[in-house]
Amino acid sequence: MGSEPFVLVRLDTLPEAMQKTLEVKRMLSAGEVGNVQEAVKRVGLSRSSFYKYKDHVFPFNAMVKEKIITLSLTLADMAGVLSSVLVFLAQARANILTIHQTIPLQGEANVSMSIDTSQVEAFEEVLAGLRELSGVRRALVVGTGEKDEGMKV
Repeated sequence: MGSEPFVLVRLDTLPEAMQKTLEVKRMLSAGEVGNVQEAVKRVGLSRSSFYKYKDHVFPFNAMVKEKIITLSLTLADMAGVLSSVLVFLAQARANILTIHQTIPLQGEANVSMSIDTSQVEAFEEVLAGLRELSGVRRALVVGTGEKDEGMKV
């Protein structure tokens, strides 16, 4: 189950039990309550519902701690270019979470990737290395899940 993809959903569209589970988790992490029993009682949720959902719903800012970065790449339409990018990222200990590639037009393909960089030593160096790979025409960070939104790489 842990390898299932994440989705972003508005809070008000989740079932009430999931919303309350998120509130219990917030109260526990903020130290507003001493234990699960106290928290579920305050929000009106059964302990069994809390334990059913607690490992499956997360506030958006929980992903922030995972150092998720979204890259936008423009790659030459040549065999092996995307493969070399993936090998390079794997060697840098980056974990690819999602990949989307457009159909190549005019000799170029656009690729966007979400990457977990929590195991990467120096992402700025990785980005510079990506830009040096044969066939990589552009590599930009277009989104970051880090708390420091000022990361301009």
